[in-house]
Amino acid sequence: MFLSMLMNKRALIGWNKKPVFEGDRSSLARWVISVLTILLLIAMVASLSIGPAGVTFVDFISYMKAIFTENEVSDRNRLIIETIRMPRLIMGILIGAALAVCGAVMQGLFRNPLADPGIVGVSSGAGLGAVSMIVLGGTLFAPLTDILGVFTLPVAAFLGALIVTLVLYRLSTSNGETSIAMLLLGGIAIAALAAALTGILIYLADDQQLRDLTFWGLGSLAGATWIKSISIGPIIILCLICTPFLAKGLNALALGEAAAHHVGIPIQKFKTMAIVMVAAATGAAVAVSGGIGFVGIIAPHTLRLLMGPDNKYLLPASALLGATFLTICDVICRTIAAPSELPIGIITALIGAPFFLWILMSRRGFVGE
Repeated sequence: MFLSMLMNKRALIGWNKKPVFEGDRSSLARWVISVLTILLLIAMVASLSIGPAGVTFVDFISYMKAIFTENEVSDRNRLIIETIRMPRLIMGILIGAALAVCGAVMQGLFRNPLADPGIVGVSSGAGLGAVSMIVLGGTLFAPLTDILGVFTLPVAAFLGALIVTLVLYRLSTSNGETSIAMLLLGGIAIAALAAALTGILIYLADDQQLRDLTFWGLGSLAGATWIKSISIGPIIILCLICTPFLAKGLNALALGEAAAHHVGIPIQKFKTMAIVMVAAATGAAVAVSGGIGFVGIIAPHTLRLLMGPDNKYLLPASALLGATFLTICDVICRTIAAPSELPIGIITALIGAPFFLWILMSRRGFVGE
């Protein structure tokens, strides 16, 4: 079955100009979502019980028993689990789900599988907004920092991501058709411009800001705290709650904007909602974790191969797979070189870059259109 799915991948993915939805696979989709839920729970247990700090799986089980039986638990184990691993786990789940869902929404909006916040420059725009606030937040943007408090960084990253997404959409879309070449080339140009501006800001940074920005730029969950989780939590959760309302419109857009309009989708209003959602979720994620790439490519594309392109199931499944994938990558990056820690962006790039190249090779005839 899996081989036949791969052989007919263009029909399964639904990225032909006349997408083909092959039968009702809702039962398969529900089964995949159930499996992903179980995998996420397993990944959560692994994240809380594996690490270089010495709190093992047995210690974690004892901690869980103590919660329900009101028994004593060592202060050391409680400190490591509650103040280090738990906020890191929550932040990883939120960011993984946000990036995967944003990838799925962008791919539906642009109607091609190569759209991803990291690849087409949206994450770079969010990063520029966040770096601007990190470097200039105590001087030029001090009044804004006083007003927004812990939400300053997510708001700055959101504005950067929103501007880039709007520019990218204008560049790559004409008469309801999206040019993949313009999407990729425009994304590369925007990312390069954002990198140049970020470089100027880094040049102006002091030593402490430089250390923070260097590790942040590679993508990391090492600085996770409850305050950071609280600052991005409401934004990402609100975006994830809104995504099911985009499913019908994204399915209709797969047939073209004219067809979507005829079935009652308010095109411009829908596009605005989707773009703002992507910018808000991507901005919040990048603000606290830095550049973590390829999650938005790996999760949605894999799921389209497994269960088809119906966004009613694809969006929640992408959230689950993105959260699971990033949680597992976080466990790997903090154990593979223990007691040191690899930036998580390196792990996702090592996995995601070959995956992206495979997509390009499998669609060579389509990319140049």
